[in-house]
Amino acid sequence: MVIFSVILVIIAASFTIDLVIENKFMLKTRREKPVGNVKIFHLSDVHKRKNIVHKICRAAENESPDLIFITGDLVSRSQTDFSEIDMMLGNLCEIAPVYMCFGNHEQSLPDEKQRELLEILRKNQVHLLLNRYEELEFKGRKIRIYGLMQKYSTYKKNGSYRNLDGFTVKEMEQLIGKVPDCETFLLAHNPLFAKEYAEWGADHTFSGHVHGGSVRLFGIGILSPERRFFPKYSKGVYTIGKNQIHVTAGIGKLRMFNPPEIVIYNI
Repeated sequence: MVIFSVILVIIAASFTIDLVIENKFMLKTRREKPVGNVKIFHLSDVHKRKNIVHKICRAAENESPDLIFITGDLVSRSQTDFSEIDMMLGNLCEIAPVYMCFGNHEQSLPDEKQRELLEILRKNQVHLLLNRYEELEFKGRKIRIYGLMQKYSTYKKNGSYRNLDGFTVKEMEQLIGKVPDCETFLLAHNPLFAKEYAEWGADHTFSGHVHGGSVRLFGIGILSPERRFFPKYSKGVYTIGKNQIHVTAGIGKLRMFNPPEIVIYNI
């Protein structure tokens, strides 16, 4: 009985230590298989992780990417101090062009804090894509980068996660138009509409939001922010038709067996 109790204490202590290390100190770099000549640094869902900002900057400096994508929830809706984010964006924008879409937390910021964030983005020359695109010719390729912002009721409706609104290709076309006849990268915070993005026709979609499922067991994400179990698109690269959706587990929020990450793609 004593031995069994000691074993339980050791297991509990190990889980606690792992939880603290994972949520306070770790930052992993996940590399997907190189298939192209454009190097992308993908960052999402930083939320309030101030203690990891310097590691993000160091990782970006070491990687020297061509483009940096931030797919929303750079801050949390309850956050009041954006100074660390300001510093991070200043450093990242010196390394490579930074393109960003809003997540549900940016959408639900109080008006004053949203204006403050917008000014920080403008000052640091972040390419903020709110239902619009920018086009670039790079390494012999013509690329359009779109940023999608869906209605907030796809995340939360009437203060609840029940009976959320869906999202259709028709609505997507109303927001950003039809897919162009060139290579297309889509920044869309929420990966749960991956099929709609694929049907719209994006070549590559970049998302976050699900935090890897918060807890991962045997490589499976357990819970989405909408309080849904086993979200289909939680972390990794998924192929739907001719579309690839690249989902990062992101940086912030409480997690287990699911370390914070940035992702490097060569596309």
